[in-house]
Parts: sequence; structure tokens; C-alpha cells
Amino acid sequence: MTRIIALLYGSIVYLFFLVTFLYTIGFVEGLPGIKTIDSGPTDRIWIAVIVDALLLGFFAVQHSVMARQGFKRWWTRLVSPSVERSTFVLAASLAVALLLWQWRPLPAIVWSVDNAPGQVTLYLVSALGWSLLLASTFLINHFELFGLQQVFNYWRGVRFNSPAFKTPGLYRYVRHPLYLGFILAFWATPRMTQGHLLFAVATTGYIFVGIFFEERDLIAHFGDEYRRYRQRVPMILPFLGRRAEPLDRSDGRARS
Repeated sequence: MTRIIALLYGSIVYLFFLVTFLYTIGFVEGLPGIKTIDSGPTDRIWIAVIVDALLLGFFAVQHSVMARQGFKRWWTRLVSPSVERSTFVLAASLAVALLLWQWRPLPAIVWSVDNAPGQVTLYLVSALGWSLLLASTFLINHFELFGLQQVFNYWRGVRFNSPAFKTPGLYRYVRHPLYLGFILAFWATPRMTQGHLLFAVATTGYIFVGIFFEERDLIAHFGDEYRRYRQRVPMILPFLGRRAEPLDRSDGRARS
């Protein structure tokens, strides 16, 4: 029964994440018919900035703290390791949902691209970003990244082993293609408002802070193997460093 409950829990959390993720795409891209980054009731500028900054900060703190190895070691004393990742995904999804719900628009235009070719190009770059983000999760292990693999293995009675290090596909050219996808998706827009700019600046800043802590954890876990990888492959922009040689291992991944 415990295994069935864990599987149901992980599956529901994954579905909630999926809905939140799809809504976030519409929120950033300004999809008609839903609340977007530039729609909703407006407040005074200083109120909107404070509220939005607090929402962004809340997500950053939640995501950073729960992703650290020290927190995981403490947390798995209270919850089963099989649902630790699903619980992290649930907390992160709830933080994102709160941001989407309570976001205050700042509709003043910072820049606008009015010609059709320019608009199409920017929309294509943004679509490339979202596609790159999603593809990167499958290049590593999408279902392990979002907790499904752990609860499925627990349900089957199979022990989950932390995978070894490897650099599949895009990870041979850039260490964090997932984060590159976020940056492209958040910045490529033909109509940049003050609110969208605040969102893009804050999330980009957090991405680089997150990379610092994440790579510190990866070095602690993989040691010289990750140090050599970091020396060979650029962090965000591909082709700025020498291409990484493929590793022989086939049962792991370089996680971003």
C-alpha cells in the first residue's frame, strides 16, 4: 500500500508540474485567454516591483535550499528517499503557481519590434528556447528529474542507484543547455515590457547563481571528472570551448 501511495503521489505531482510548466509558457509568451506576464490588475509601480520581487525571491530561496545536498540529507530523515524528488518538484511547482497567480504587470514598453520578420524571428528563438529546455531534460533522464522514476522503482521494489556521469548530445557542447533554453525563452520577445524585463533579469541572475551552487555540488560528487568536463565545455554559450570527448559510461548523465 505504501508503494502504491508513493506511485500515485509522484504521478499526481508530475501532472501538476506539467500543467504548471505549460501554463508558464503561455504566461511568458502572452497567450490570449489566460493571465500573462503583462495582463491583470495594475498597481502602483513600486507596489508591483515589490510584490514581483518577493514572488521571484520566494521561488529562488525554495529552489536553492531544497536542491542542496545538506537539505536533502536532513529531509530524507523525515520522508522516504523515493518521494524526496517528487516533494521538491511539488514545492517548486507551487512556488511557480503562486508567482503566476499573484504576478503584478508592469505594462510600460521598454522596447518593441514592429516589423513582421523581426517578430517572427524572436518568436522562433523563444520556441527554440522552450524546445531546447524540454529536450535537455530527456537527454539526461526526464522522469528521474521530476521524480517519476524514483516512485516507479519504489513501487516495483527496485533499488534506485544514483547514475554515473556522462555527457549526452547537447551536453557535449554546453554544460547547461537546459538553462540556455530558459534564457532564450525569457528574453526573446518582440514586446519587452518593464514587467517582462524584471522577470527576465531576475530569472537570468538566479540561473547563474544556481549554476554556481549546482556545479559545486557536482564537483563534490564527481570530483576531477566534472572538473575536466568544466574545463573542456562552455557553461552556457556553445562553441566557446573545445568539444568534450564522449564518455564511455552509459548509465548516467551530467545533470543540469
